[in-house]
Amino acid sequence: MSAMIGIDIGGTKIAVGVVDENGTILASRRHPTPSNNRDDIIDACAALVKELSDEIPVAGIGVGAAGFVDDTRSNIIFAPNLAWTNEPLRDKLEQATGLPTVIENDANAAAWAEFRFGAARGASNVIVVTVGTGIGGGIIIDGQLLRGSAGFAGEIGHLKVKLNGRRCGCGQFGCWERYGSGRALVHEAHELAQYDAPRAKRLIELAGGDPLDITGLHISQAAAEGDPAAIECFDMVGTWLGIGMADLSAVLAPEMFVLAGGVSEAGELLRAPAIRALKANLTAQSYRPNPKVVLATLGNDAGIIGAADLARV
Repeated sequence: MSAMIGIDIGGTKIAVGVVDENGTILASRRHPTPSNNRDDIIDACAALVKELSDEIPVAGIGVGAAGFVDDTRSNIIFAPNLAWTNEPLRDKLEQATGLPTVIENDANAAAWAEFRFGAARGASNVIVVTVGTGIGGGIIIDGQLLRGSAGFAGEIGHLKVKLNGRRCGCGQFGCWERYGSGRALVHEAHELAQYDAPRAKRLIELAGGDPLDITGLHISQAAAEGDPAAIECFDMVGTWLGIGMADLSAVLAPEMFVLAGGVSEAGELLRAPAIRALKANLTAQSYRPNPKVVLATLGNDAGIIGAADLARV
């Protein structure tokens, strides 16, 4: 089977790779994402595709991009980080490269990679929870990627977990990503430092003395040192993750959750409290198996691998 090209278009970088049918990246390139000009992004992608396809023959292109993708896998309906609205990305890339192209949401692409080649290989019903600045995700049901009406399924970060809770960037209140994400981790640390500065002493030290300068890196460093306040912040975020996973389990009954994204690199600091909260809040817990909760294995390559493989589907 011919190799495919996977493209992962992010707000700061474009990652492109040639991927074989086993999910192995044969060659790859990275390029800063051009700012403020959508055509420059297309041109950069096309140039990277040409460079790689001159080295290794490919049969097509799969693209993962942050934002809403229509159900024809052709157009970016809205991508705030890229300032795209109703962007006919498939047609433009096909015209620029001469290769058949499909477009996917980036979280869906990464989830598909973990399902096919990574932590969830061999499972059939999987939810991949991507924990970064916010929460993204991809849902696999009976071995199929769940896209939903108009292709909008999988926006799990906007589950409502708290009535009249924190304001979310989506315009609503109480969304899951305002409590179980990297931004939420920093919020917990700022709040702790404000109300209990002695307990947050190490975090404040790492931030140079200003509690409002505490970052996720400071929290991770302090937690690695065994600082109780930093561990408490991870515990709170992990607990909220578990609560959201319990809600998803009630609707979709996955056999496995995969924690992916930058914040998930904290490993057991996040996974352990998530498992506890999932078990405590799981409906009919005495009569059903607990979903497994595992860490992603493909890292930053998941977007490329998943996009390329979805071009075959």
